[in-house]
Amino acid sequence: MSEKNWQNDSEYVALVSDLLVRDEVLRLAEFTQHYYSNRLEHSLHVSYRSYLIGKKLDLNTRALARAGLLHDLFYYDWRNTKFDMGTHAYVHPRIALRNAEKLTDLTPMEKDIIVKHMFGATKALPRYKESWVVTLVDDYCALEEVGDPLYHRVADKIKLRFGVSI
Repeated sequence: MSEKNWQNDSEYVALVSDLLVRDEVLRLAEFTQHYYSNRLEHSLHVSYRSYLIGKKLDLNTRALARAGLLHDLFYYDWRNTKFDMGTHAYVHPRIALRNAEKLTDLTPMEKDIIVKHMFGATKALPRYKESWVVTLVDDYCALEEVGDPLYHRVADKIKLRFGVSI
């Protein structure tokens, strides 16, 4: 996915434009997410891809776009910050939900998407199809954000050392 595609999709932008002007959302760019991306880039990837899947499956695209954008709305480095009340996987969706509720009114579906997006690492079963979409897209984006740059680094080293492209 080209990182610019979402900006050219007027239907998508209309769903999230009020959030994208908020300092609380833009501040996510200050935090590294999956080593090679920042939290805002990651959230936009999850949001836009979830929205596109929702369009194909006739799901609630508004909830997918907005909750996908807000699913990681927290302001700490998860590699260094530890909590007494549970793991990062358990705690950060609850923090993100609390932060999102301060920015905008959320539907029950949007709340479920945000708080359950770590299913698999947590036990809370997603209630809606849209929650499942964001959960799976979040995992996919995380793998891509870590894996794609690593693949290119290895491929470049192999080409440089052996003169072979992979």
